Amino acid sequence: MRQFQCDYIAGCHPDLLSALVRTNAEEVPGYGLDPFCNRARDLIRQAAGTPGAGIYFFTGGTLTNRTLISAALRPGQTALAASTGHIAAHETGAIEATGFKVTELPSVDGKIRAEDLLAACTAYETSCEQFLLARPALLYLSYPTETGSLYSGEELRAISRICREHGLLLYIDGARLAYGLAASDDLTLADIASLCDALMIGGTKCGALDAEALLITNEKLKEGFLSQQHLRGALISKGRLAGVQFAELFRDGTGAFYRSLGVRAVQDAQRLRAAFIEAGITPDGSSPTNQQFVRISARKLEFLDRNFRCEPCGLASDGRQLVRYCTAWSTKPEAVEELLAAIAQTKDLP
Repeated sequence: MRQFQCDYIAGCHPDLLSALVRTNAEEVPGYGLDPFCNRARDLIRQAAGTPGAGIYFFTGGTLTNRTLISAALRPGQTALAASTGHIAAHETGAIEATGFKVTELPSVDGKIRAEDLLAACTAYETSCEQFLLARPALLYLSYPTETGSLYSGEELRAISRICREHGLLLYIDGARLAYGLAASDDLTLADIASLCDALMIGGTKCGALDAEALLITNEKLKEGFLSQQHLRGALISKGRLAGVQFAELFRDGTGAFYRSLGVRAVQDAQRLRAAFIEAGITPDGSSPTNQQFVRISARKLEFLDRNFRCEPCGLASDGRQLVRYCTAWSTKPEAVEELLAAIAQTKDLP
């Protein structure tokens, strides 16, 4: 069975595994105070063009989101997110469990529009009953989005400007950042980091075993954040495990290796997209990245499911099955070729 249901089906990139083995016997301090984490921080800062940023390591995306957002908000405040955003739809109420509301904004191809963000800010600011409302204090968005789409530089700059004009923090979830950087010639890592207050640099879906890096540029957010991380049970005692991996992912200080891990996955996904279209299978949304959502008939899906595992996402509005096929840094070329051939065989199926 070939696995196309997600982008974290393999362990880690061989270079990261070698680095973990090579450094395994070295004895260093815990809690991220080791030389591996310090080197990783320096390399990430260099690649992102953020020499003063705080860099913190986590073991998963939801834990990162929960820690950052609950530390950033104060009672009576709310985080804004697209209705398709991970914190709104895929984290079992993790943010709400900390006592903070997630206010959903319309999702257009997985993205938040600047005009909808402005409308939400204006609605609160002009209300005569602000004391009854949760104040928008942080905007959460994903790059790439949960549907695989990307914000353009123009879109992201407009959103960032509105956040700053209306006093909102901007937090970008980059769980799949390597694939977004590989698919875009419009925004670099440094561009993205310069537009937000905090950025999650995904590792788990981008070649690492189980590690994420959180980059914080906002000085107020950085204050005491390590204590906030520990308070929420998110501080890794053997922080070296994340440090070694991120030092390898950003080993040249440019982020080129990290970005390269997404290149073939994006190319493979676009080949799959073209094959789906040729076979009469309709893409759902416009994804230039490694996630491809399609509307497919039950008969075609049954045929593909015999040898290729995808992620079921329910029924589309037209009654067809909505599913996701996902490529990754680890996807084998022969698996892609086999899936392409199988997709072509579905062309004459109802």
